[in-house]
Amino acid sequence: MLRAVCVLVTIAIITLVLIPFQWLSVRLRLPTRRSIPVFYHGMVHALLGVRIREIGKRMHEHPLLIVSNHVSWLDISVITALAPVVFVAKREVSTWPMFGLLARLQRSVFVDRTRRHKTQEVNSEIAQRLAEGDPVVLFGEGTSSDGNRVLPFRSALIGAARDALAEAEHVQRIWIQPLSIAYTRLLGLPLGRQHRPLVAWYGGSPLWPHLLGIAKRGSIDVVVTWGDPLAFDETSDRKNVARELETTVRELTRTAMRGDAGTPRPPPAQAPQPTPAFLFAAKSAKTKDGIGATTQLMWIAKRLQSTRA
Repeated sequence: MLRAVCVLVTIAIITLVLIPFQWLSVRLRLPTRRSIPVFYHGMVHALLGVRIREIGKRMHEHPLLIVSNHVSWLDISVITALAPVVFVAKREVSTWPMFGLLARLQRSVFVDRTRRHKTQEVNSEIAQRLAEGDPVVLFGEGTSSDGNRVLPFRSALIGAARDALAEAEHVQRIWIQPLSIAYTRLLGLPLGRQHRPLVAWYGGSPLWPHLLGIAKRGSIDVVVTWGDPLAFDETSDRKNVARELETTVRELTRTAMRGDAGTPRPPPAQAPQPTPAFLFAAKSAKTKDGIGATTQLMWIAKRLQSTRA
């Protein structure tokens, strides 16, 4: 518990110090409105003991829409520590104490799922972020999972890419890049299906107890894998694109969970050759010409071993 208290107090101090600078940066549209969240979340995941392994590279060409799976509130910190992104979040997040303020300061786009007629308005806001050069992160599942699987992707908000094309005069295509997040280890030990939910936050679980548990345990390994970008233009079908993104993210996540996401494995060690049992039985035997039987037998054994090798 002492570790959790120290970690959370330190994060609170850093948060309170940086909030005025981020607010001013957003208000004045300074370049630091993108760099401060990257610095902040880098500090947060370091204090929580989250180790990030990044595979592949984020595309630097714009406009860029990033479509990812969603496992935990930790995803926000992990992704932002790697790139200056803007998130698409559900409307309720904007009302959460502290977290809502942080989301607004990161210029998140909030979606009200109870008002379907607002989808066009939300898409226009996403399109504006894309046009300004901000990579926009969309959680394709529309909710978080238990971390053991990737849920089906929803295609509705990918329509924001089409709106961005319509609003931008000189943009011929939008890049959409799949992103996989897989939490693989806890306290240095592999996370199996039973223990992965210790990191995942889903199904209406209370946020603060989960946050406290993460701060108390720490030492979490996460693999973040960037897939190949897809070009989205006026002829693209958003449903087909959503299916392709889902398939890619699911495969990347499965690969990371298997532990073979590009990590070279050492060759299997050669098993030591057993010493023939008859060497010990003839330890004191002598041959007619006075040469020890043990010496002869050892010479034969070495020849056999060299032949096997």
